[in-house]
Amino acid sequence: MRLRHLLLAALLPAGLALAAPAQAQGTLRIGMTAADIPLTHGQPDQGFEGNRFTGIPLYDGLTAWDLSSAERASVVIAGLATEWAVDANDRTRWVFRLRPGVTFHDGSPFNADAVVWNVRKVLDREAPHFDPRQVGLTASRMPTLRRAEKVDDMTVALITSEPDSLLPINLTNLFMASPTHWEALRARHPTAEATWNAFAAQPSGTGPFRLTRFVPRERAEMTRNDNYWGTKAKLERVVLLPIPEANARTAALLSGQVDWIEAPSPDAVPQLRQRGMQIASNPQPHVWPWQPCFLPSSPLSDVRVRRAVNLAIDRDGLRTLLGGMMQPAVGTVPPGHPWWGNPSFNIRTDKAEARRLLAEAGYGPQRPLTLRVQISASGSGQMQPLSMNEFLQQDLREVGINIEFDVIEWNALFTNWRNGCGHASARGAHAINVSFAAMDPFFAMVRFWDSKMAAPTSNNWGMFNSPRFDELVAAARNSFAPAERDAALARLHAAGVDEALFIWIAHDVGPRAMSPRVRGHVQPQSWFVDLRLPSIQ
Repeated sequence: MRLRHLLLAALLPAGLALAAPAQAQGTLRIGMTAADIPLTHGQPDQGFEGNRFTGIPLYDGLTAWDLSSAERASVVIAGLATEWAVDANDRTRWVFRLRPGVTFHDGSPFNADAVVWNVRKVLDREAPHFDPRQVGLTASRMPTLRRAEKVDDMTVALITSEPDSLLPINLTNLFMASPTHWEALRARHPTAEATWNAFAAQPSGTGPFRLTRFVPRERAEMTRNDNYWGTKAKLERVVLLPIPEANARTAALLSGQVDWIEAPSPDAVPQLRQRGMQIASNPQPHVWPWQPCFLPSSPLSDVRVRRAVNLAIDRDGLRTLLGGMMQPAVGTVPPGHPWWGNPSFNIRTDKAEARRLLAEAGYGPQRPLTLRVQISASGSGQMQPLSMNEFLQQDLREVGINIEFDVIEWNALFTNWRNGCGHASARGAHAINVSFAAMDPFFAMVRFWDSKMAAPTSNNWGMFNSPRFDELVAAARNSFAPAERDAALARLHAAGVDEALFIWIAHDVGPRAMSPRVRGHVQPQSWFVDLRLPSIQ
């Protein structure tokens, strides 16, 4: 028994292995896939795992995602804004009515001045509170937003660079931090950067939880905000623990060190179930791809090669490797989705056709194709990146494709994603493996296929540039009626699949394992979860 405890301790982070299991009623301990606590200053890093665990719990946006149901798709709902509409006379101007009676954690009021201040923190380089670190985490997710204007205390106008029907969805990523709290801290710190660092240690948002303890790379503790404007959390406290290695997360759950883990190792799922653990999963708008580089020097600039790689992958075999915890991806959205659009290129496993296309493109035994892919060892939404990529490496070898991996830390990979494949940080990669959310049109398609979104503006890492696709994107942005917009997006998606603009591999189902003590968790069809809903007994 003593040897077993020593082995478990060896797998766990130092700050976790020595901690006795918490006994406090209402405390939920979560093992994250991230290697560090996501930033807490209002715009989290660590991808959408940051939004999930330090964004949404501590802060609110003007708009939010409905995370209350496992049976229906998550949609945008009112957050700190109660209603919004585009100006009928100027489609670059949106008017938002703000929720009355909301206060920040420090007790100061939320109002139009706070919205203007939060927009300026990421868009106005002349603002005294401008924070360059938050720009890449926010501006790339709402690239048409230019400024905010106060109409009255509870009304604000947001101005875009062009008509953009997608803006209300994008605003789920702009979290509101307290200007009053920041200004109080600024009086005691020499620079804006130092002030934001102090703010991150003692943040003030409007969210359902407050940060009460923060130890970098070790833990963050949040307590319930009893003054929250909406439905209050059932939990008294949430503890976040970074455990990037899947086996270590599993060991932590089995030993009682945590109550909930993200992305359990597929091999461990039978044991977890045998021990009475709950396994939650649900199809979600999430894509696990290889994103190609389209520069002339990249073999993937040839559509025949991109199609060949798509056809060479045994997605069913990969699903077996993952214990069924994935869905094969044949596009960014699945067939039957309003944005599917019936593309003519049928993504499937057809290795003979893959070899034919490679030969047509000039590759074969005398001239083998070698692709370099930049990947991470773990990270938000990355599922099981090492084992999955190793499977693909072996699978593609069957058709004569040699895969080389450049394995780097997740947050570095996420930063490189915004630099582009022509940047030195790509280190010659022909593709990058960053999973992404596809719950809204901008995140699903626009930021990858619009030439104006080329890095570092947004996530067009591959530097894709096509006037035809720019026109398709513009048609979607200018479609404000839902049915018209869906039709425009369907045309965009079909064109993207026909051109094989991604190597589509998997859709995640968001697996997480939880102690039987966790009650009331809802596994939505979303990347995110609502930590107000669960309790622990």
